[in-house]
Amino acid sequence: MKIFLIGYMGSGKSTSGKKLATLLGYEFVDHDELIEKAVGKSVHDIFREDGEDRFREMEHHMLISLMNRDNLVISTGGGTPCNYNNMQLMNENGLTIYLKMSANTLVNRLRNAKSERPILAGKSAEDLYGFIVSHLENREPFYSEAQYKVKAKDLDIRELAEFIKKKIAKPELI
Repeated sequence: MKIFLIGYMGSGKSTSGKKLATLLGYEFVDHDELIEKAVGKSVHDIFREDGEDRFREMEHHMLISLMNRDNLVISTGGGTPCNYNNMQLMNENGLTIYLKMSANTLVNRLRNAKSERPILAGKSAEDLYGFIVSHLENREPFYSEAQYKVKAKDLDIRELAEFIKKKIAKPELI
């Protein structure tokens, strides 16, 4: 079984994914980190030096490489579901869970993380809000294809783990 966590940057995919993997006895995989290790440079540098199209291609191929592995919780990049046939690929090969969060909450979370997220550097709170709202509008059709949607704010990871265990035990409920 593979569990794909999708959602916007700052929605808690990596933090929640690590905890969820521990509770399920699965391995945790950060999709962006796998790409960085394979290429030997940061996502930011890949975007800057090779362009977004090349990054999305790498992202897709890395996703395909995970399909023959099991017992994984995978934190995807925020744009992963929106390119190629990635959302279909994830839905056909595991459980997809959209960690949904409001633009206001994302702004509050990301405002303090600008240094870690180069795409957000230099944006005022107002600019950041507009940027996130626009991105969410574009990505929501893809995110909404997830099999399950959960409110990411104040997410109870133990409750999510129990839900997943039930789904794994009775896959016909998926």
